[in-house]
Amino acid sequence: MSPLNRREFVVVGVAAGAGLVIGFYLPHKRQAAKEFFSPNAYLRITPDNKVTIVVARSEMGQGVRTALPMILAEELEADWKQIEIEQAGASTLYGDQTTGGSASVRTTWDPMRKAGAAAREMLISAAALTWGVPRSGCVAQSGYIVHGASNRRLSYGELVGKAATLPIPADVPLKQSKDYKIVGQRLARVDTPAKVKGDAVFGIDFRLPGVKYAALSRCPTIGGKVASFDDRDSRKVPRVRYVGKIGDAAVAVVADSVWGAMEGRRVLNVNWDDGPNKDLNTAAVMESLKQAATKKGASLYSAGDVSKAQGRHVKAEYQLPFMAHAPMEPGNCTANFQGTTCELWAPTQVPQDCRDSVAQAIGLDPDGVKVNVTLMGGGFGRRLEHDYAVEAALVSKALHDAKLGDGNNGAPVKVVWTREDDMRFSTYRPASLHQLSAVLDVAGWPVAFSHRIISPSISAQKGQPGPNGIDPDLPDEAAFVYALPNVSLEYVQAETPVPLGWMRSVYALQAGFAGESFIDELATAAGKDPLEYRLHMLAKDQDIQYFTTTWHTGRMRGVLQLVAEKAGWKNPLPAGRFRGVACFACFSSYVAEVVEISMETNAPRVHRVVVAVDCGQVVNPSILEQQIQGGIVFALTNALRAKITIEKGRVVEGNFDDYAPLRMDETPAVEVYAVTSLEAPTGIGEPSVPPLAPALCSAIYAATKKRIRALPILS
Repeated sequence: MSPLNRREFVVVGVAAGAGLVIGFYLPHKRQAAKEFFSPNAYLRITPDNKVTIVVARSEMGQGVRTALPMILAEELEADWKQIEIEQAGASTLYGDQTTGGSASVRTTWDPMRKAGAAAREMLISAAALTWGVPRSGCVAQSGYIVHGASNRRLSYGELVGKAATLPIPADVPLKQSKDYKIVGQRLARVDTPAKVKGDAVFGIDFRLPGVKYAALSRCPTIGGKVASFDDRDSRKVPRVRYVGKIGDAAVAVVADSVWGAMEGRRVLNVNWDDGPNKDLNTAAVMESLKQAATKKGASLYSAGDVSKAQGRHVKAEYQLPFMAHAPMEPGNCTANFQGTTCELWAPTQVPQDCRDSVAQAIGLDPDGVKVNVTLMGGGFGRRLEHDYAVEAALVSKALHDAKLGDGNNGAPVKVVWTREDDMRFSTYRPASLHQLSAVLDVAGWPVAFSHRIISPSISAQKGQPGPNGIDPDLPDEAAFVYALPNVSLEYVQAETPVPLGWMRSVYALQAGFAGESFIDELATAAGKDPLEYRLHMLAKDQDIQYFTTTWHTGRMRGVLQLVAEKAGWKNPLPAGRFRGVACFACFSSYVAEVVEISMETNAPRVHRVVVAVDCGQVVNPSILEQQIQGGIVFALTNALRAKITIEKGRVVEGNFDDYAPLRMDETPAVEVYAVTSLEAPTGIGEPSVPPLAPALCSAIYAATKKRIRALPILS
């Protein structure tokens, strides 16, 4: 029997053996019961009453292996204690499996609900047929179908045989939020016990019998290549098995151990062709942004006519550096090339892209590449790239072709990056320049606001430019949610040879830092409280259409009011304490933050961060809090110290000594408050990041009367 294609999966609705499988796409046509569903469907129920929910997004600490199953289990009326979780690999059955853009819950909320509800309705029908009673008298309750009149009950496992023969309904009733039993609860994360016991398998933990280990020597200059290499000393290192060029810019050393591979790399003699960027430095990059700023920008949003506004003019310029993702787990991937197939074990956020890139690199059809998704020790967007997977596949193929593999077992190789590799051969959040101006009326209120964002485009550099010269990420990340009569947001695309990548909150950090910091400047210029200044601009309920998103000023006002209440904004602070406020909307969510600091030896000490968020229906309050707390720590690192500099075409920073993350003793208390909402869930992994830096800089201004217009603060 040939495998199902995506279209066939959409219309099929049958069982696998004696189990019931419900897929991501809800079928609308039934085929014969002999058909076999792919095991990569979202739900599998077997006669032994085991309920398995397959998670098609990658777990990197954000809790999707718990949150997504909760959504389906809620509609299924499952017993949460009986749920088992299975991680999906790359598959056509799930649509886009990308884990990024704070999209996992918000884009699968309805499909997961419908998948669970369809299964529930089929099980109810199966029970009614078994008992010969009207299905209206049967209900699903915690893993059972109960017949109210007779008090009979059948477990889901007892019903899968009959349920599997029934057509899958295309339109099913969904539960109302008042009836939720699982969604909205503080359920413990399913992956925590394995992590505590050390059983959880991250990419860097994975082992295969007979696996070899590879360390790659990569050209240290951006855009450089291998000119030649001498491997005589490397081959003298005990149990080094292979040395060879991988692509144009790297040489791989393969050994029986990680340390052997690294030692072989250390003594490898490579002559590099430094290429066209050997003289590139950070100053030249920032100068290129200033030159690009003279170009006409592409309009992101406009209202009224800013050029005709009359009043007091205020201007400012802000800038941000390149930043690195710096996850705790460095790059790694295990690959096993076997001639006509290749299997990967990868900590990836994009299993499908990973599969396709590897297939192209080693000359296989994508169906010949299997991607197993491991846990990730942080991602932050770095694992939206697939360079480490391509490297592993190419090295494995090189061993196989050199007949250095393990016979019929292929040539399993694990590529391991060092911390310095991960820092210096990465992709980086773009540097950016921001030109802002406003016109204030006689009372100090803004009647016009302009923001020009000058930055390289990540997507354009990767060969996927957006329409009209607008980076395709900006519509989700650079909105302006204030009701002003005259507004102009523009984007000017700059160019850079520095490799760019998406990093947690992407352009939202840039737009939020510059825009909200400037709002703080305007409040100061007007002699007004920065919170009241924002609330004045949000006083009128108004819908703001920004590309395909409709922003609501009332929801932004709500989070500001909530954060002010919880932070005690109107209460006096102890001597030596200062606070600032900022808000921002991105990824369809609204966030406001108050940061409380003291100044110690001319540096801010952050004591408390209060966060209010409106992200629609909260699936799991504990995970929400964890996401925001992690986002605050990430954002504080970025604001205080994160900066990638370029000298002679090379990345300077290499480890946590010169790119230092926030330490435990620097971490503030983080309080999280969510607006009660019945709206569909929106993004939460990234929206807490953008308001932090401007709120912190606002607090620093309150303490020092010095305005910070460039990050990092402690540069």
